[in-house]
Amino acid sequence: MTSVSINRVEIDLSALRENYRALRTMAGHDVAMMAIVKAEAYGHGLVEVAQTLYDEGVRAFGVAEAWEGVRLRDAGISGEILVFLGAGDAGFEDVVHFNLTPVVYDTASLAILSALSGKMQTPIGVHLKVDSGMGRIGIMPEEVLGFVEEIKGFPGIFLKGVLSHFPVADESSSERTFQQTQTFGRVVDDLRMAGYEGEAIHIANSAALIRYPQAHFNMVRPGISLYGCYPSREKEYLEALELKPVMSFKTAVQQVKTVPEGHGISYGHTFITRRPTQLAVLPVGYNNGYLRKLSNRAHVLVKGRRAPIIGRVCMNVCMIDVTDIGGVVPRDEVVLMGRQGDENITAHEIAEWMETIDYEVLCLFGNLNRREYRG
Repeated sequence: MTSVSINRVEIDLSALRENYRALRTMAGHDVAMMAIVKAEAYGHGLVEVAQTLYDEGVRAFGVAEAWEGVRLRDAGISGEILVFLGAGDAGFEDVVHFNLTPVVYDTASLAILSALSGKMQTPIGVHLKVDSGMGRIGIMPEEVLGFVEEIKGFPGIFLKGVLSHFPVADESSSERTFQQTQTFGRVVDDLRMAGYEGEAIHIANSAALIRYPQAHFNMVRPGISLYGCYPSREKEYLEALELKPVMSFKTAVQQVKTVPEGHGISYGHTFITRRPTQLAVLPVGYNNGYLRKLSNRAHVLVKGRRAPIIGRVCMNVCMIDVTDIGGVVPRDEVVLMGRQGDENITAHEIAEWMETIDYEVLCLFGNLNRREYRG
């Protein structure tokens, strides 16, 4: 029998399905939906999430790199798989062989893809990335028509979609998002006047899907919302629909002991006990994505009650104060993220302790720990 870590993230596929259905209803059935499953589906498991959503009717998936798309094809996922970072030096042949759809933004990539199209006798559809305000990958709006004409000069390549990306759709002020939607809309109008009627026109992420229906065009790209986190804590988002967290993070108590008043805890003795303290040692540390930033800040759940992290989080362990809980013994379940009894610790709360965003919390916990699936 192979030994496994007691630390685990639990992935609730029923919650994933419910989130998808809620977002599907919100977007409307005349708008296509591309599920974003890059970064191991935000730590939830690339193949398992894609298979679940495919069974729900999703036929378009977004990944960052070609190798992720290959994994989906190997798992039997059909439909469109969009590669946001393009083919990349190592992925051109995979794009063609596995019928992936690369995002394009330069003629050098088009030349390589065109040559492979001829060699493998396979037409290649591409999505053109427009930088409508993100300041990241993509071509500028005023260059789009010229670039589309250049695409026509590469045999075997055809324009299948046009996309862009919002940088601030999750902010309370809507002015910049409104302006960016207009900019992208003008690009789309210009392309249509030039004869392009693309299959996929998309800019809406989770935030825009929920709050900006005018940005839906004919496809939306939910990511974080599929996994039960809101793109913003603004009232408009929280009241728009109910999302259920898909991931929880659990471990078990390793040791329980009592230390006297004035006892230093962990490296640097950043916590000194002010009373005789019953502490529990947990086999979780920054090796598991439970960052040092959580030292003397975070709480966990034991026996349905909150227990604070005391002292510095170490590579493989951290300590909690269970003095006021009582009855804690080794092997008791500990919830680092998720629900236990009437208490709940969310990814958002942990993100605030870490001074980061929910996305990073999910990726850290989900990609650095064993996954178990239910539902």
